[in-house]
Amino acid sequence: MNQTAPTDIRQLRDARIRHDVSCTIITFNEADRVRRCIESVHGIAREVIVVDSGSTDGTQDICRSLGARVIHNPWPGYGPQKRFAEDAASHDWIFNLDADEWLSDRVRAELISILSQPISSDVHGFRFHIKTIYPGAAKPRLWADEHNYVRLYNRRACRFPDSLVHDEVKLARSNRVQVRQPIYHETIRSIPHLIEKNIRYFKLQKREIPKNPALVLIRLPFEYILTLFKYYFIRRHFTGGVYGFALASTIAYLRTYRLLILGFGGKGEGNR
Repeated sequence: MNQTAPTDIRQLRDARIRHDVSCTIITFNEADRVRRCIESVHGIAREVIVVDSGSTDGTQDICRSLGARVIHNPWPGYGPQKRFAEDAASHDWIFNLDADEWLSDRVRAELISILSQPISSDVHGFRFHIKTIYPGAAKPRLWADEHNYVRLYNRRACRFPDSLVHDEVKLARSNRVQVRQPIYHETIRSIPHLIEKNIRYFKLQKREIPKNPALVLIRLPFEYILTLFKYYFIRRHFTGGVYGFALASTIAYLRTYRLLILGFGGKGEGNR
């Protein structure tokens, strides 16, 4: 049977781009989402590096078919895995995406414009609005919540921290530029996936940020209602209708459970 040849990412790159960029992605069983992620950087990245920690759903083959270089590395935690990907990259400018993120058409156009011009030596990175999208939606809901992170950066000036749970590149305001258009982020596949994902993450957090049990007992009675208020109103999940309330309520229960794990949950676990 004839097999389709893997995509040559280098041939897809927009001819206007002056700067070589390595896109880095860490994966574990992301076969249902990683294609959208990788295809969104075609034409921008010179290479795509996928560091996989042992997927069993065919993630690796999908990534290779899209032109990515796939490297296996047993799961060491979020920060160490992203640093491993940085080290594997051929170029100093790193564009980090999660497998459940992808570039909107608007941010693609803005990125091509940025990379088609000289970058000042004072600029070490670019920060992006990362907007939450509900499962199955094509675009963010009205007033969708967002985070603002450095995702395109020069590894000679900054890197991900060597932390199991903290995976954010830090840069002084004077050394970063804000990108106007958003990256889209489908953070969960479903509410059961949200529960599974967070419990796993909380057990990693336990290894780095255990909490005083006495302080946990003081905070515990108020955690659910305060978290529900934060996510439903401040992070605006009220615009998501019934699903938005279910999501905010589940997060509030999970954050309460997180307190119990951090205060009384033993040593924590390191597996994904």
